[in-house]
Amino acid sequence: MELAFSGEVIEWRGPSPFYFLPLPDEESADIREVAAMATYGWGVIPVTARIGEVSFETSLFPKDGTYLLPLKNAVRKPQNLGAGDRVTVEMTVNLRS
Repeated sequence: MELAFSGEVIEWRGPSPFYFLPLPDEESADIREVAAMATYGWGVIPVTARIGEVSFETSLFPKDGTYLLPLKNAVRKPQNLGAGDRVTVEMTVNLRS
């Protein structure tokens, strides 16, 4: 399953700050349809994503009926991304074989 969407980077402050890109409702609904074929437990969904020239593998976290795409420093810093920035993502949900 391949998706493309845009959104605003958010910051979660815990013991250390984490940055995420919330998925839009429509894309979240599409992922829920295949979640059982993708998840490896706890509702997380493995994906391969691209923002600009940076491609990375991670797992979506379920949150309040939608999903959050984690943005590691290795993804954010080369592109100077921070909270409030709007980005476009190309993403593939990695289904289990």
